[in-house]
Amino acid sequence: MMPDEFKHYYSRLKRATEVLTKDSEPEVGPTPKEVIWTKNKATLYRYTSDQPKKHKVPLLLVYALINKPYILDLTRGNSFVEYMVNRGFDVYLLDWGTPGYEDKNMKLDDYIMDYIPRAVRKVLRSSKAAEVSILGYCMGGTMTSVFAALHPELPVRNFVFMTSPFDFKETGLYGSFLDGRYFDIDKVVDTLGLIPPEMIDFGNKMLKPATNFYGPYVSLVDRADNEDFIKNWKLMQKWVGDGVPFPGEAYRQWIRDFYQQNKLIKGELVIRGRKVNLKNITANVLNLSGERDHIAQPHQVEALMNAISSKDKRYVTLPTGHVSITFGPKAVKQTYPTIGDWLEERSN
Repeated sequence: MMPDEFKHYYSRLKRATEVLTKDSEPEVGPTPKEVIWTKNKATLYRYTSDQPKKHKVPLLLVYALINKPYILDLTRGNSFVEYMVNRGFDVYLLDWGTPGYEDKNMKLDDYIMDYIPRAVRKVLRSSKAAEVSILGYCMGGTMTSVFAALHPELPVRNFVFMTSPFDFKETGLYGSFLDGRYFDIDKVVDTLGLIPPEMIDFGNKMLKPATNFYGPYVSLVDRADNEDFIKNWKLMQKWVGDGVPFPGEAYRQWIRDFYQQNKLIKGELVIRGRKVNLKNITANVLNLSGERDHIAQPHQVEALMNAISSKDKRYVTLPTGHVSITFGPKAVKQTYPTIGDWLEERSN
């Protein structure tokens, strides 16, 4: 007979193997929604619910150009969207969709000047509201800050920025990876046209290679007797592996203008012929960072606070990472109520 300890390990290893080879993929994005508007690959959704709308100001979620936005609505009981809907917010999501090779010439200018303003107007029309709140997550927040600086005429009452980088002077390993002396952005974009998601995912994982490449599978074996852990593990691995291509021209701008030349915080960024001045942002601002975030480090996030003119502005660092700020027990207990409480006070 096998010793009990070995039996236990063998049982966990067997279950981990089943998870990787036999288990079906988990369902994601459970909160019901309807299509409000589409443009090219992008879709604007409105989440539907029997819950009464308690707040006059609707909330528009803007995600990054990488991965898919269902991280904000991953599963019942651990969904930021579900939480905000249940608190009586009228919630919308701008989903950028999956670009094709025909979209390789799309620039950040197009997303910031054509898509976000149109989405804001559609939200206002659909909700019959006079003002809107916008939450930008990761790169979506950086893009939203540029939109806000260039469109002060649009009635945005509140901005929530979640793990969004604004100052790219000190970006850790990213700075080394993307240093213009070694990373030829023109050659990359001119060769590939459309940047594959595997390339971006590999770069992110190389920030902590042992943890990111091997850690998830070590954890799976160690905790394969915990079905709740397995459920969340499968959800996270599905999302991490579900990347989308990055339009080449937008990627060229993102790397050169932000990472290599740090133009946004310096006031040197030009979008469609207009210089971006973050001082034009006067709306209420909640700016969130994760203290263990290696992608948008806290100092990169906090830099926004001195660059804007908002009188009502708050910066909060939460004990999370870049993804755990929106999914996991700390997100449910800390991130969700931090945003919900702040917006509730400013949405009526």
